[in-house]
Amino acid sequence: DISEGLARVACAGEVNGKIVDLRTELKEDCELNIVTANDPEGLKVIRHTASHVLAQAVKRLFPNAKVTIGPAIEEGFYYDFDAEPFSREDLDKLEKEMKKIIKAGNRLEKFTMPRAEAIRFMQERQEPYKVELIEDLPEDAEISFYSQGEGFTDLCAGPHLMSTKPIKAFKLISSSMAYWRGDSEKAQLQRIYGTAFATKDELNAYLEHLEDIKKRDHNKLGRE
Repeated sequence: DISEGLARVACAGEVNGKIVDLRTELKEDCELNIVTANDPEGLKVIRHTASHVLAQAVKRLFPNAKVTIGPAIEEGFYYDFDAEPFSREDLDKLEKEMKKIIKAGNRLEKFTMPRAEAIRFMQERQEPYKVELIEDLPEDAEISFYSQGEGFTDLCAGPHLMSTKPIKAFKLISSSMAYWRGDSEKAQLQRIYGTAFATKDELNAYLEHLEDIKKRDHNKLGRE
């Protein structure tokens, strides 16, 4: 019953105050809002999906890398990998690969498994960090996954876009070291930071803002 224009730009739904996939079936009366990229929660869904696209690109170009977690954050998203450090040249290559994935427009398909089966599923894919995350969940938990073409599947509760296509404007910002689960006693990982916006104009404005911050950096000014 909603307009075609709203249906075209919809990113997610808000059902009784909870953000859910557009693929969620409504089986009873509820309070419903349609969420777009102009809403903070809709932008968060775009960024979360972009983090999965980044993980897929990393697995393509660096197949030995192990994936861990990749949430949306206030100004974008990040994803942590057990891999060698990434250079700026690596990030540029990953951006190009992400553009190919987005252009292909593969649908994200959600499916669930019982906990024991989910552990075996990730063991077969040799993803030990995902196995550890699943093992921390209750034994009777139903574990959700999202696949997005050519066998790339990630452990995730969602929500996500219906396909990769609506990611219109993104940029990989930087890479740094991070500890697994924020614990300095655990493995050192490589964190790639990125951001995504609804439009290229918004992205460019944000990147200009980052450049202005760099120009005003006290350490840089002091050295100069």
